[in-house]
Amino acid sequence: MTLHELHPSPAEAVSDRALVALQRWARERPTQIALRHRRRGAWHAWRWIDVQRDVERLADGLRQQGFSAGARLALSGALEPSLLLLALAARQLGGHSRVISPHSRGQALQRQLRQARPSFAFVQRRESLAHWLHSGLAEQWPLQLFCAQATTLGKALWQVQPLSALLVAEAAPAQRQGWAQVAGDEVLWVDEGTEWQDGLGHLLQHWLEQGISVAFPENRESSSRDRREIAPTGLLLSSARVETLAEEIEASLAPAGSWRRRWCDWTLAHPQRLFARVVKARVRRLLGFQRLRRIEVPSAALGTAQPQPVSGAWLAQYLERAA
Repeated sequence: MTLHELHPSPAEAVSDRALVALQRWARERPTQIALRHRRRGAWHAWRWIDVQRDVERLADGLRQQGFSAGARLALSGALEPSLLLLALAARQLGGHSRVISPHSRGQALQRQLRQARPSFAFVQRRESLAHWLHSGLAEQWPLQLFCAQATTLGKALWQVQPLSALLVAEAAPAQRQGWAQVAGDEVLWVDEGTEWQDGLGHLLQHWLEQGISVAFPENRESSSRDRREIAPTGLLLSSARVETLAEEIEASLAPAGSWRRRWCDWTLAHPQRLFARVVKARVRRLLGFQRLRRIEVPSAALGTAQPQPVSGAWLAQYLERAA
């Protein structure tokens, strides 16, 4: 199975091959960790068998809510387990997923909603949900909205329910356990949202092609701290996030002109020196890069992933090593 085979067409975020790959890993690696996500200060983990069972649970919940083949599911928020599992559940029922940026407002949001015209939607945050409900479209077509942070309410043809309404069966006990330690396993770090238009497809592609574990931060603000705890072996980033991360790394280092900053700059210029290697190792731990081996920045071409030029010497070195 190739990356191209797993990557759906530009209009479809999830392919049937993704479901086939999930079934394969649930059969071959049932107890290995597939997903990690920090929630309310604690790490939670899903084994491959848990992922498959939760997709089935959510598919049952969607079916009971009236979701059927051909239905459209809009997804808006961070790329994290709930969103991934919903996208896979919708595909299992023959539905289609569309992503909408959580930052869209006003006319931009209206345009995206009219183009997608979903009958179901998952909006992760309450703030984004408010913009949806005030978009002026609630009387144009029926829409069932699910939100992780909302209670049941209605507005014209749009009905809002908590995400828990889709969980019609009890979760497996193992899913409630959390693992922060990753030992020697491969872990792909993802800190992105549906503002990355092709992000969901690329994430499913990389995750299910290799059957590796993927980890997500609690939120964008805690990303640096959470990444240090996991120490991933790979990063999956959009071009925009690469530049933002380079700026964050620059801001986390010592101020320009200080002796500590001169040390950091010197280590990049003289990586072969013993003292430089010691300083560099400390900076890597500070960034959560001590196990990092590659940074994947998918290009615009379908099914390819190539490193792109970025600013920030500490980040660029990993892109150069991955080239």
